[in-house]
Amino acid sequence: MQKKSHPEATEIRDAVERIVGSADFTGTERAAGFLRYIVEETLEGRADRIKAFTVAVDVFGRDETFDARNDPAVRIEAARLRRALERYYLTSGSNDPVVIGIPKGGYVPTFSFGHDNAPADPPVANGNFAGFSSRYVIGGMAAAVLLLIATALVYVFAPSRTTSDDVFGPKILVLPFADLGDSDTSVLYAAAITDELIGALAHFKEISVFGGQTSRAADGLDMDKLRSKLGVDYVLEGSARTAGSSVRVGARLIDAETQAVLWSANYDTGLTAGNLFEIPASTADAVAAAVAQPRGVVLNAEAINRLERPPDNLDAYLCSLSYYLYRSNPSPQAHLDVRECLERTVDRFPNYATAWALLAHLRIDELRFGYNQRPNAVERAYDAAQRAVAIDTGNGRAFQALATIALFSRKPAEAREYAERALELNPNDSDLLGQTGQVFGLSGEKARGRKLIEKALALDPDRSGFYLGVLAIICYMQEDYACARSAIAKSDARQAPVYHGVAAVIYAQTGEEKKAREAADELMQQSPRFIPNLWAELSNRSIPRADQRHIADGFRKIGIEVPPEPESHPAQTQPAG
Repeated sequence: MQKKSHPEATEIRDAVERIVGSADFTGTERAAGFLRYIVEETLEGRADRIKAFTVAVDVFGRDETFDARNDPAVRIEAARLRRALERYYLTSGSNDPVVIGIPKGGYVPTFSFGHDNAPADPPVANGNFAGFSSRYVIGGMAAAVLLLIATALVYVFAPSRTTSDDVFGPKILVLPFADLGDSDTSVLYAAAITDELIGALAHFKEISVFGGQTSRAADGLDMDKLRSKLGVDYVLEGSARTAGSSVRVGARLIDAETQAVLWSANYDTGLTAGNLFEIPASTADAVAAAVAQPRGVVLNAEAINRLERPPDNLDAYLCSLSYYLYRSNPSPQAHLDVRECLERTVDRFPNYATAWALLAHLRIDELRFGYNQRPNAVERAYDAAQRAVAIDTGNGRAFQALATIALFSRKPAEAREYAERALELNPNDSDLLGQTGQVFGLSGEKARGRKLIEKALALDPDRSGFYLGVLAIICYMQEDYACARSAIAKSDARQAPVYHGVAAVIYAQTGEEKKAREAADELMQQSPRFIPNLWAELSNRSIPRADQRHIADGFRKIGIEVPPEPESHPAQTQPAG
C-alpha cells in the first residue's frame, strides 16, 4: 500500500488538540489560540491571509489601528509558540504521528509525518529534533540522556554572539567541564552543562562567548595559547560529579592574562526523575548570572581594569560599563556624562546594538527621573531602542528599554509584552529583572512584579536601592505594609525624589507620622511639582486608578492636600522625578 505523502486534515486537527492538551506544551492560552487559528486558516485554504495584522485582530483582539511595523506583539508570540512546539516535540510529542512547524519569517504552518506512516526520510519541522526523536526507539534512562544531549546540541550550533557586538566587551571561553564521576550519567551531565552554560552566557550582550565547537577544540591548550590564538580574556572551567542520588557541579572563572582565579562556586543538587533535565540548565543559569550579569564577576573586573587605563572619551565599552555605574547610583551629572558618551559611541559605531539599547534607557530616564530633559524624550528613546532591535533581534536590553518606554507612555499592555520578550531572552539578568519587575508591578500585575524584584534581589543583593524601592511601592499597593516598610527602610535610593514619596505614604499607613512628614517635606523640596500634579505623575507610570487612590490616601493621612481626582486620566506631563 502506497504511503501518504501528507497528513490529512483530521490528523492535523487531532495533532493540534494533542499538543495544546499536553503538560509539555509550555505555551499560554494565547499561544494555543494562535496555533489553532493558523492551522485552521491553512486547512481551509486561506493561508495567504495569515499575516501579522490578521493574527493581531482575529486572535489577540487588537483593533484596526494595529501596526505590525511598530508593534512586535505577533512576532513575540510566534517566537514563543515556536519554542513551545520545539519543547513539546522533544518530550511527550517525540513519537507523534504528525509534526507541525512554523518556519521563521512567517506564520503559515507546515505539516509532516513523524513516526507513524512516515516517508523514508521524514522532514524535520522548523529545525527541531522531531525527526531525530521519532526514528529511534529508546527506553528508560537512555531516552532521557539522549534527549538531554539533543537539547544541549541546540547551543553547540547556535551563534554565540552577534556580528554587531562582537568587537566589544571581554571574550569568555567555556572549557569542556570535566567528568569526575564513575558513571555514564556523570559524563553526560558534564557535556550538557558545558553547552547549557555557553547558551546561558550568550544571552548577556555585554560579553562575547565562544561557541561549543571552539570550546572543544581549545580543550588542552594552555592559557598563553588561548590568549594569543583566540584573544581569550577569561576562561570558565569546571567539573561534574554524580554519586548516588546527587550531582555536584564546580565552576571557576580565571583571568587569562594573570591566571588568577576570580571566582569559584560549588552547586549540589539532589538527582530525581523529575529534575533530570532541569539540573544542567538551572546550574548553568546560576553560574552565568554570577559571572556575566551587570554587577557580576566579569564586568566588575573589567571596570577595575579599564578604569585604571588612560580614558578615551570614545571608548565604546567603557561607556557600557559607565552605564551600570550610573544605574547603581543615578544622579543628574552621571546621567548627562553617560548619555553624552553613548551618543558619541553610536555615532562612531552605528551597528553597536547594546550601546543603542543603553542610550534608550538614558533617554527615557529624562522622563522617568526628570534628568537633563530635552524635547521628545519618548520619541528619541523609542528610536534608539528600535535601532537596537533592528541590529540585533535578540538583544534583551533593547526590549527591556521598550518595556520601560511603553510604561512611561501609558501603554501598560504593550509594556508587559515587551517585558515578557526581554525575560525570554535573558531570565537571569538582575538589571533586566528589576526593570521588568517595575513594569509588571506598577502596571497592575503586582504579584508578578514582586516575584521578579525578589529574584533580582537574590541575584544581586548589593543593588538594594532601586530593587528595594520598587519592592516597597509594590508591597504598598498590595497593602502588605510590613513588607513595604521593611523594603523602604533598607533602600538607599534617597537621591531619587520619588523615593521620598513612597516613604511618605508607607510611613503614613504604618502610623509613623513624623517619618511620613519628613519624607513628604523632602519630596516637596526636591520635586515641588510632584504632589500638585499627582494624578498625572501616577498615570505617567501606568499605575491603575485604584492604586492611585490608595497612594493619594497615604498623603491625605498626614494632612497633605491632594488635588481633586480627575474624571478621566489626566493629560501626560513631564514627570517631576
